[in-house]
Amino acid sequence: PVALPAVHEPMLLLAVTEFVANSAAFVYFTAGALHRNISSDMLPRRFPLQLRTKSMGVFSPQLQEHYPDQPMELHLSARRQPLLSCRPDALHGALFGSAEAFVVLPNATRVPAFLLNIDANVTGKPTISGNRLGGTVSLTGGLPILQVKRLETLLKFGLWLFGVPWANSECCPHAVP
Repeated sequence: PVALPAVHEPMLLLAVTEFVANSAAFVYFTAGALHRNISSDMLPRRFPLQLRTKSMGVFSPQLQEHYPDQPMELHLSARRQPLLSCRPDALHGALFGSAEAFVVLPNATRVPAFLLNIDANVTGKPTISGNRLGGTVSLTGGLPILQVKRLETLLKFGLWLFGVPWANSECCPHAVP
């Protein structure tokens, strides 16, 4: 049990229990809503890793050899229900995902390129500054340490570019930037 503070001034208090968070994760996972397909044209040009065989050649040199500079798609999905825990200072999650990459040929055929199963622990610390929602994210586990740092950087950039602005638009639609 958590005691809510007694405050005599107007305020918004948001309390989320692990039961609510894990129930929501179960519903989303069971409904098949934890899938996302990302194509090369969905990423902004400034994103550090473009979905083209030329860029992915760093991870798989054979891609560039067999399919020179072709667009790619990435299919992200949860293999298991995410597990969430709430702490006073942060939100913690265990994620069990897969990323399947496809080369998109000129005739729109998709050729499987590689499959990565990624299990990771994510810690998020939300912050509110004025009327804006922000936060920090850290990622551990699932991959060798050098790749985790690169993946963590990409995740942070993706959250900064897509996640936080989406959260601000959904949670605070009338907020002034």
